[in-house]
Amino acid sequence: MNFIAWMIITCEVAFWIVILFGLLLRYLFHFKKLGLILLALTPVIDLLLIIITSIDLYNGATATIAHGLAAVYIGVSIAFGKSMIKWADERFQYYFIKKGTKPSKKAGIKFAKSYAKGFIRHIIAFLIGSSILLMMIYYINDSKRTDNLYGMIKIWTLILSIDMFITISYFIWPKKEKTIPRDQNSN
Repeated sequence: MNFIAWMIITCEVAFWIVILFGLLLRYLFHFKKLGLILLALTPVIDLLLIIITSIDLYNGATATIAHGLAAVYIGVSIAFGKSMIKWADERFQYYFIKKGTKPSKKAGIKFAKSYAKGFIRHIIAFLIGSSILLMMIYYINDSKRTDNLYGMIKIWTLILSIDMFITISYFIWPKKEKTIPRDQNSN
């Protein structure tokens, strides 16, 4: 595994560690401002990854799938970051602090609308990540060194298309609410 691949893994792990420590500081140690500052630092991790990837390419590296994944990671992190932090915050409060309401599981049209919001975030992530990939391609200006970046855009376009069909399917065939069998209700 190359250096950039390790940096992506490191940044992903760092992202969740920063969130965990931010939540611990906010709720367990009651350092609300410090916890919020730590949570607000998550974009710095993305900036670090952009800088490292850019330096690697500037120094003549041939773009690999890992370089493409760095752009995908950045797009996803920007588009989904706030909602991922909110998701973690709600669960942390309920399961560890024993405050707040139990995170609900959606079904039917509510689930379809929620999934559609996620799909819109996926489009935003795609636009951000693909823009970064296209900037890398333009900057390197050598098709032999950027084939993997073009490939990443093609694969992501396919994945986005599949996600679109899944989104539409939830409106046509809504996800049913899970029910508890009657014999379990009597206990």
